[in-house]
Amino acid sequence: MLSLVFPGQGSQYVGMGKDLYHNFKIARETFAQASDKLNLDLKKLCFESEDVHLTVNAQPAILTVSTAAFRVLTSERDIKADFVAGHSLGEYSALVASGSLDFEDAIWAVRKRGEYTQEAVPLGVGGMAAVLGLPDDQVDKICTEASEDNSYVSAANYNSIGQVVISGVKKAVENAANLAKEAGAKRGVLLDVSAPFHSKLMKSAVHKMKDVLDGINFLDFKIPMVTNFDAKTISDKSKIRNLLLDQLISPVLWHQSIKYLNSNLGVKSFMEVGPKNVLTGLIKRIVPECETSNFGEKADLDKI
Repeated sequence: MLSLVFPGQGSQYVGMGKDLYHNFKIARETFAQASDKLNLDLKKLCFESEDVHLTVNAQPAILTVSTAAFRVLTSERDIKADFVAGHSLGEYSALVASGSLDFEDAIWAVRKRGEYTQEAVPLGVGGMAAVLGLPDDQVDKICTEASEDNSYVSAANYNSIGQVVISGVKKAVENAANLAKEAGAKRGVLLDVSAPFHSKLMKSAVHKMKDVLDGINFLDFKIPMVTNFDAKTISDKSKIRNLLLDQLISPVLWHQSIKYLNSNLGVKSFMEVGPKNVLTGLIKRIVPECETSNFGEKADLDKI
């Protein structure tokens, strides 16, 4: 059993997708399709500009590179995935790969998602931090302790065993990071991010994204997906819209999703499709007995 997994924000880098673009026609067509839809030069953005790190740009850029990689992979190799999954933003790439979301609809939606999540909280008000070396339940308790009525922090990403990202009002995030270090965390480090993603501070983005997603016609799944929201399988297209709204204000259940794919669905092989190999590293720690690989450049084909 094979699951393809797709990376989220943070995996972007200047030059991503360039190798695929120059070596495969279908990758060039994917970049052109995205550029035409957004009236934005995705090639220049991904290959040359530091602006690729801005939230509003990073999200469509990662989706474009991940979709280009998926299209190259499936055209060059007889890959038949049993499941797909994506980390946060990566769920849009996973939905495109599953056949349930048209790429042009997806690229438009994530451009808006980037705008709305950036606008949801004024710069400097929100924050995120990575807590390493504590169990999930202890991090949850620390977040509760650090939160007040007008200063809130909660878990945003359960990335791996002993690796939790927290998100919320900056003051509360800093307090929780300090409490985590006092409780024995190996690290409690503030992240250089522009917004407190996956927290209830993203509520305004939910309302705006509902209008965007209401205009999209979701399609039947060709490959079932395991979701961030509840670490369970989704195969009903009528549930996609709410899933994409819920994920904006809910934590990413990543290690729970990987364990579910492995233990409940029998997945023994994971392939990360898109820029970098962040998810591959996490999966190696979550289910070390499973095979892992990644595809983001032409040279990776020889290893598959």
